[in-house]
Amino acid sequence: MPASPLTYKDSGVDIDKADTFIKDVSPLIKKTFRKEVLTDIGSFSALFKLDLAKFTDPVLVSGTDGVGTKLKIAFMAGKHDTIGIDLVAMCVNDVLTSGAEPLFFLDYLAVSALAPLTAREIIKGIAAGCTEAGCALIGGETAEMPGFYSNGEYDVAGFCVGAVNRPDIIDGAAIVEGDVVIGLASSGLHSNGYSLARKLFFEIEGHTHSTHIPELGKTIGEELLTPTKIYVKSVLSLKSKIKIKGMAHITGGGITGNLPRVLPAGLGAFIDKSSWESPCIFGLIRDKGLISEEEMFKTFNMGIGYTLVVAGKDTDRAIKILNAAGQKAFPIGMIIKGTGVIYN
Repeated sequence: MPASPLTYKDSGVDIDKADTFIKDVSPLIKKTFRKEVLTDIGSFSALFKLDLAKFTDPVLVSGTDGVGTKLKIAFMAGKHDTIGIDLVAMCVNDVLTSGAEPLFFLDYLAVSALAPLTAREIIKGIAAGCTEAGCALIGGETAEMPGFYSNGEYDVAGFCVGAVNRPDIIDGAAIVEGDVVIGLASSGLHSNGYSLARKLFFEIEGHTHSTHIPELGKTIGEELLTPTKIYVKSVLSLKSKIKIKGMAHITGGGITGNLPRVLPAGLGAFIDKSSWESPCIFGLIRDKGLISEEEMFKTFNMGIGYTLVVAGKDTDRAIKILNAAGQKAFPIGMIIKGTGVIYN
């Protein structure tokens, strides 16, 4: 028997600390609210009124994702203010591929014991990502799970809901032979391939997160914690001006595994690898790890984080619109008869 009556706090769950934390981050969250949000922070559920003047034939589009082992780099570096951007990006970029506008986002943060300063940095990043994507951080859950996670470690998951008018859904069905594939530049590894990158840099090469890499001009930790790019605003701007036939978010599996997911049966893609310049990190991984080009393109985004398929006649105008929106874009290939992706 215990020497004194047990409390929940004795077992590692501090409800008062969690309540204080929610009050502390509330201003960050409220800054992301859209006019359609009807509930305040603290409700059992979040209410969002769909704008039926804008969405006259609405279809809801949902997506969920995490950040994967990129979290390990954040733990090593003690830097937690960008992981939330990654979390939002992985979800909103997926929802975007259907032509949907992300409307609201929910997060799940699980910790062994709540460290308010760390948790605040995580939520700060999530709020920043939601602001960049134009969606409201409408709800979430912070769970203390003592004994389940190692001290100082946590996991995050995100959930996004968007909407698109039914006639405006982009599903790849309109893609035909001769259409052009446009690639949107990535900011680096984004949130994929980190198990391989960690093995190479930290196990084989023996680096720490603070090792300065001359080729990169920064530490390996800084490079690997570069946030995933959010493509929402530039792509939605393009969608209002040009017919986009299909879109793919280039995540795990690279262009090889993701672009074919939006192509009709009987069609493949020819990709010209010389049409864009991959960030230095990819060449470093390839050379240090003695990794084949095939494996690289099957594992990493290789500098292209998102792809669009448009008619050939719309290519130049599409790239100008994207560049004007601050998004680097390149014509990287063409739709061909066949299956899968062929590289030059």
